[in-house]
Amino acid sequence: MKDKPRKILSDVMITDMSSEGKGIAKLDGKVIFTEMAVPGDVVDVEVRKSKKSFSEGVIRELKTPSHLRIKAQCSHFGVCGGCKWQHISYDEQLKFKKKIVADAFERIGKIDYPALPDTIGCKENFYYRNKLEFAFTDRRWLTEEEIKTETVFEHRNAVGFHVPGSFSGVIDVEHCYLQADPSNAIRLSIKEFALKNGYAFFNLKDQAGLLRNLMIRSTSIGELLVLISFYENNEEKIEALLKYVSEQFPSVTSLQYVVNAKRNDTIYDQETIVYKGKDHIIEQLGNYRFKIGPKSFFQTNSVQAKTLYDITKDFAGLQKDDVVYDLYTGVGSIALYVSDSCKRVVGIEQIEEAISDAKENANLNNVNNCSFYAGDVRMVLKEEFIAANCKPDVVITDPPRAGMHEDVVRTLLQLEAPKIVYVSCNAATQARDLQLLSEKYEVRRVQPVDMFPHTTHIENVVLLILKKA
Repeated sequence: MKDKPRKILSDVMITDMSSEGKGIAKLDGKVIFTEMAVPGDVVDVEVRKSKKSFSEGVIRELKTPSHLRIKAQCSHFGVCGGCKWQHISYDEQLKFKKKIVADAFERIGKIDYPALPDTIGCKENFYYRNKLEFAFTDRRWLTEEEIKTETVFEHRNAVGFHVPGSFSGVIDVEHCYLQADPSNAIRLSIKEFALKNGYAFFNLKDQAGLLRNLMIRSTSIGELLVLISFYENNEEKIEALLKYVSEQFPSVTSLQYVVNAKRNDTIYDQETIVYKGKDHIIEQLGNYRFKIGPKSFFQTNSVQAKTLYDITKDFAGLQKDDVVYDLYTGVGSIALYVSDSCKRVVGIEQIEEAISDAKENANLNNVNNCSFYAGDVRMVLKEEFIAANCKPDVVITDPPRAGMHEDVVRTLLQLEAPKIVYVSCNAATQARDLQLLSEKYEVRRVQPVDMFPHTTHIENVVLLILKKA
């Protein structure tokens, strides 16, 4: 039985962009969201999902391209979901990101805020990531064109990224523009060695194969960590591959591996083994150095992280006698960064491994005025804790994408710290929290910062001042 032909909407004019990066059009009172469309495009849209008030689709034919369109640099653009906005000039991306923040504040927050400054962009909008993770597969994702040819491939071994919306699909990455050399060379060299020596690539469905994942982490001071995840514990082949990588890439300062025979890829509950070098690498932001291991949580854009922290520190306007609470402190990077401008910093983070890293980083930098506590912020931030650590003069909060729990917001309202600096990676949940905080706080300063060029993600820093009674 043949699939029912999908509906085609002809000559659709794209007029706006959604916060998810889809083009927006309105047709007969219905909103049309279209993947990879740009405001100004005239397109034929193939409808993939249809609801009462909206439809979602893909471009069937680009009739008239927008003047905002440019040629994407990456050959994998359109299949790989990592850089959805490569077809839009970077200056326009920054404008769209500013609009995402403004729309969230007006539509969700419904709050007063000062004039929104332009988004601070990256000086380098390619090769900006310090961490990438790749997956091995023996069932490479086939493009629609390849499927139509009905070609029988000798093998479908690949190492690359998971295709958006697919549990097992992995595209074979030829060149990635996200991480600087020698990232591409390492990945391609490992693949070549594996193919030449008959290494089995991972089969997710059958849970079989030797090679499973590859992680590459780099730092701005030239250190490099490579971690290879194996599914099977074949000591001879593992040794041969690691020896090869060590010899081919002497610049690798930490070469590690893990044998992960679980059904999921996470390595946080697995033992990582050092084959060569240290068990970590060192990153430097400003005057502070940070130890980064394969399991460490750290900003993936080091250069722009410094920009973000500089803005956070500026907004905080710290005095030497100030006590600062750093909520969702992670590895303590913001806490340490502001520690030289205040009396004391108290960091809270749910992930125990991150708190261990934070304490190590404090020791590494000879910082003695930071205290770190492991636990859920909403459970830790209680009256007894506040009494023991002094009421804060400034609260810095950098929560995950879900934003702050309502209990945390309620505690902050009761705490009445004179200033709150809210760092967010999700303007929508930030706007929701700001609306709740508006009971006692007013937004005094706002600054969007782009950490991830060619994506829809945007960081935003807000300064909140306690209203006068």
